Amino acid sequence: MKKLIVALLPLLAIFLMSGVALGDTLYLRDGRSFRGTLIGYINGRFAFKVIDTTRTTTQRETIARDEGEIRFFRPNEVERVEIEGRSLDELKFETRTVDVPLGPNWIDSGIDLRRNERVQTTASGTILAGRSRITPDGLRTSDPSSPLPSAAEGMLIGAIGNDQTAPVLELGASREFVADRDGRLFLTANRGTYTDARGSFVVQVKRERDQAAMGEDNRTDNPYGNPRPRNRTRTRESTATRTPVEVVIDVPGISRGTDTNIDVRAGDQITLTTTGTVVAGRRIGEVGPEGGKVSGFGAIVGTRPMPNSGPGALIGYVLQPNGQASQAFLVGTQLTLSVPVDGRLYLAINDDDYRDNAGGFKVKIRY
Repeated sequence: MKKLIVALLPLLAIFLMSGVALGDTLYLRDGRSFRGTLIGYINGRFAFKVIDTTRTTTQRETIARDEGEIRFFRPNEVERVEIEGRSLDELKFETRTVDVPLGPNWIDSGIDLRRNERVQTTASGTILAGRSRITPDGLRTSDPSSPLPSAAEGMLIGAIGNDQTAPVLELGASREFVADRDGRLFLTANRGTYTDARGSFVVQVKRERDQAAMGEDNRTDNPYGNPRPRNRTRTRESTATRTPVEVVIDVPGISRGTDTNIDVRAGDQITLTTTGTVVAGRRIGEVGPEGGKVSGFGAIVGTRPMPNSGPGALIGYVLQPNGQASQAFLVGTQLTLSVPVDGRLYLAINDDDYRDNAGGFKVKIRY
């Protein structure tokens, strides 16, 4: 088997590895050697799982205690390490596998990238959404309510960091890119709705090691990450220092829930101004943001999200971090709202049958 012998001091950074190898040999300056698995370089020391030792006769009684243990060695104790069955190229890359389901949150990969770092992603698996079988390359259709409306519906996408201005990356089944900024890598499927989805993509992320940064710990408190709201959250600066922002969102007449990409907090003041018309089916016809008239049996027993509001009206709700939606509220032509709960703001059409709807509203949001 091919052996790679690494001189310690010139190439110290190489040993920050994600993989595990069998049959490595670590040689100490005092003449002892250990055969086993080089796990990595942790907190300034080599972590080595011992499966065999080579010692003098006088030290034989300690062998049984060491075998199977993970031992730590300082760099000045180590003369060299022989690594079995791997090339130098393999040691220059870290690989992690991430399971990416389609849900209310982007998936935190647990990988912190540095600007100009080279990254490769490969993905497999299938997400079932309704009657669609979605692969990492997505469908032939697009989804205007998805995080990246210009890309294929359901395609694997990614983003670096929590900055909402950060570009969304089209990853698909295979992609190599260079990170344009420092930050955590987030992954999701490019689809606006997720309640009917099951299954997941299996994504392998291979990053080139930044040897200048070896030995540093640039991860956040939880290196393996927790789910975050889709499209990343805003930094929570104090209300007094937050600058009002104004955006315009298109809400199509078929929308059951359009993600505004705006994360809100309880007590935030938001003003929404709506223009445009939608066709709320053949029976109701064309209506404005206030919707059509509510009359007859439908006014008593309605299946719309807001039965007492006009069909086709613009409504909103807040999707909370736990996945529960707040009570819907009427937006209409204009609304100034004190946000009831923390979460992500969604806008929708107040209807119970979207199949024959058309048109759309344009909503200006100041928050």
